[in-house]
Amino acid sequence: MLDADFFRRWMTATAASVDREAERLTALDSPIGDADHGSNLQRGFKAVAAALEKEAPDTPGGVLTLAGRQLISTVGGASGPLYGTLLRRTGKALGDAAEVSAEQVAEALRTGVDAVMTLGGAAPGDKTMIDALVPAVDALGDSFAAARAAAEEGAVATTPLQARKGRASYLGERSIGHQDPGATSSALLVAALAEAADE
Repeated sequence: MLDADFFRRWMTATAASVDREAERLTALDSPIGDADHGSNLQRGFKAVAAALEKEAPDTPGGVLTLAGRQLISTVGGASGPLYGTLLRRTGKALGDAAEVSAEQVAEALRTGVDAVMTLGGAAPGDKTMIDALVPAVDALGDSFAAARAAAEEGAVATTPLQARKGRASYLGERSIGHQDPGATSSALLVAALAEAADE
């Protein structure tokens, strides 16, 4: 069973990973977006880590809901509302339980991903974060490691796609050949989940 401490580790690991990869995320965003994806998420997850140090919710759902709120209030562009919705809806789906199972995490995360798809109007194949998140959630039933591998594969598989949603969609065919930054950062989030499970 997974407690609030596990979810704090997940968010802290995500913040560290985004911090390390911020330049790469921004480089990916440069040809097809606003060249600010890395710096925006870096700011947001630093705020999440700081908030969790100051106020430590005692339930898994509470940790994710707080993290989602922080992202919505500190991250500019589309990624703040999208990531914030993902974590808040996942947290709400987990409810007030002090501990949750891996199966409950997978179900709750699916609820969060569905909320992101509703908010952004994106589906798999549109070259967005959904291309990493949907395969990850599908693989979570097997293991956290399988989810990490599926998310990474999903992110890489966005490279040959033409963007149909988000800023990159304005470029039409010129978006082909670039790995999607949102799918890449989503793979970092899932990798951090697997990392927290390994600790």
